[in-house]
Amino acid sequence: MQVESYAQAIRDDLSRIAAVGDETTARVGELLAAALDASLGRRLQEALTEAAFELSQQLPDGRVEVRVSGGDPELVYVAGESPSVASDAGEEVLSARITLRISETLKSRVEEAAAAGGLSLNSWIVRALGRSVETRSTGTHGRQRLTGHGQG
Repeated sequence: MQVESYAQAIRDDLSRIAAVGDETTARVGELLAAALDASLGRRLQEALTEAAFELSQQLPDGRVEVRVSGGDPELVYVAGESPSVASDAGEEVLSARITLRISETLKSRVEEAAAAGGLSLNSWIVRALGRSVETRSTGTHGRQRLTGHGQG
């Protein structure tokens, strides 16, 4: 699904509405459309993510994921897997949601890593966060102790 075409349609609608007024109103419409540019695509992707989550809750066996490839989201049905992740307390259903703001560079790198692992962006992030918390709870904090002796 190409989110950009929907975002462009919204920008065009805004421009047509602003054109009803005078030149100043038309210019304000253009400026608003430009200011909303980044937000429109993100909001449309958030709406798709919420729709996928709601659909997944209605499916008895499987889930719907939003996968982003090349900046365009894609709805994918994943059969026979429940949306859960292993934890110390057993299986935990993924139902909490957060909004995460990161740089485009980091987002691209994370998308590449997820694709390389054959995972959705969400699944990759959940696993990475789980590993990070597990590492900290075991007390290693990324440090290793070396033992032995040296000769000088």
